[in-house]
Amino acid sequence: MNHTFSTAKKIGVYLLHQRTRLISVILLTVASAGLTLAGPYLLGVAMDDYIIAKNFDGLLQLCLLMLGVYSAGSLVGWLQAVLLADVSQRTVWRLRKDLFIHFQKLPIPFFSSKNHGELMSRTTNDIDNVTNTLNQSLIQMISSVIMLVGSFVMMLILNVWLTLVALVVIPLIVFVTKRIAKVTQRQFKGQQQELGSLNSFIEETVSGQKVITLFHQEARMAEQFGTANAKLKKVGIKAQIFSGTMGPFMNMFSHISYLIIAGAGGWLAVHELATVGVIISFLGYSRQFSGPLNEVANQYNLIQSGVAGAERVFEIMEIPSEYDETKSMNRIEAVAGKVEFRNVHFEYSEGTAALRNISFTAKPGETIALVGPTGAGKTTIINLIGRFYEIKDGQILIDDVDIRDMDKNSLRSQLGIVLQDAHLFSGTIRENIRYGKLDAGDEEVEAAAKQANAHAFISKLPLGYDTELTAEGGNISHGQRQLITIARAILSEPALLILDEATSSVDTLAELQIQEAMKKLLQGRTSFVIAHRLSTIRNADMILVIEDGEIAERGTHEELLARKGLYYKLHGHLILQEVM
Repeated sequence: MNHTFSTAKKIGVYLLHQRTRLISVILLTVASAGLTLAGPYLLGVAMDDYIIAKNFDGLLQLCLLMLGVYSAGSLVGWLQAVLLADVSQRTVWRLRKDLFIHFQKLPIPFFSSKNHGELMSRTTNDIDNVTNTLNQSLIQMISSVIMLVGSFVMMLILNVWLTLVALVVIPLIVFVTKRIAKVTQRQFKGQQQELGSLNSFIEETVSGQKVITLFHQEARMAEQFGTANAKLKKVGIKAQIFSGTMGPFMNMFSHISYLIIAGAGGWLAVHELATVGVIISFLGYSRQFSGPLNEVANQYNLIQSGVAGAERVFEIMEIPSEYDETKSMNRIEAVAGKVEFRNVHFEYSEGTAALRNISFTAKPGETIALVGPTGAGKTTIINLIGRFYEIKDGQILIDDVDIRDMDKNSLRSQLGIVLQDAHLFSGTIRENIRYGKLDAGDEEVEAAAKQANAHAFISKLPLGYDTELTAEGGNISHGQRQLITIARAILSEPALLILDEATSSVDTLAELQIQEAMKKLLQGRTSFVIAHRLSTIRNADMILVIEDGEIAERGTHEELLARKGLYYKLHGHLILQEVM
């Protein structure tokens, strides 16, 4: 329950951004409740003053008054619903926006450790649950509080003794509600977790459908989906069963309370301690007193689902941003390009070293090639330069300044990165190149494409630079995608350049085009190149041979061959890769 209250407070903070509209909703709710509370009182007046007295003219006037009251209540209720829909949608819009913005500020290790489908579930399914709760339950909660207080006051005014009788079942209601709520909240949170896992499985399956088909794993994947779907069904049934018990229990208590009040009221009327009209009014208010409790109980599964969804959203929101620096950071506008590693030690997980005592210096404009077996630590080294991960010991310096003292945004603005997997976004080719410099004009974009040897193939497309790319550029070849990412890097004019297996997944012709573009990109920049092909690294100013997280050898291509060490052994594989 503490988690529920804490989550409700956080949602309340978001609702306060709409305080003017929310106050209007509350005022309309008060008006609606006031009109509703007038009904039982007027019914009692009708019985005592007009029906028993057989004053039919007065009864007709009172009926018209009641018709006006109920009509006004319906109109106010409609206005209330319209305004509430606006409040809830604006609130969820802000929550979804803040969540997405926070995603952009989270460190890379967070995304490496989470299933993307599960994260997508938090931005869609979980927030949809919050939306449904606000739309359907928020006004009910406000109305219930007002109706509870109003009905209780009217009951006290009508008859104190009957009010005490009506309160007999309240302790039992509170006890049962707390017990059921504790179990239900746990079940709904489990349901959202299983839904996130299922979404993650679906996202992974859809993105890997080609591999699944190639290896004839359709039946196996269908079986795994069935298992995950069954888990969601099982926990969903439990959540709905537990939450569904709330309504029947509340109805039972309401009926018991009604019978007790009717019996006690009848006794009072027989002994002329209360009028029939008062008893009728009191019974109406007792229904309105228990009604809000019943309504909350009947929507309890929706409320718990919304709270569980909000909890999962706020779990992400509370993860510290990678930009939450505790000290003033140095902003860098330009760098000469000197990069130095001093005894760098890094661990992905505690106690397991990925890099040990890495030390080297790259002078401005030099090209450093990193070679070694898969998993040796090459990509880890270049990830550390951009502070995508934080080192455990040692120092990384750019122009003799520790990068931990640099503002991350300004540091990364000096980096250009071309990866093995060329990632493009849905949109035009022009927009994807301009991603490297958002204020670049069309002429700059086309000039960068020409330098990257991409202009020729782009010009042959029917719409040229305005060609729309599908997700991740699926409607052009891998080599063409890579040329676009190189054009993007050229446009950003980085001082430091990182090429991570940029030519490993393309054919020979595409590789020649990419290598020609890379030569232009490397000019005048400090560059770090990871490659398995000899032609990419043989002209590097220094080659670092990485093995088991350490620098096993260093030197130029000729120097390392002359030593006949690890690089010499790798040389045969590099030649084979060159031929292939």
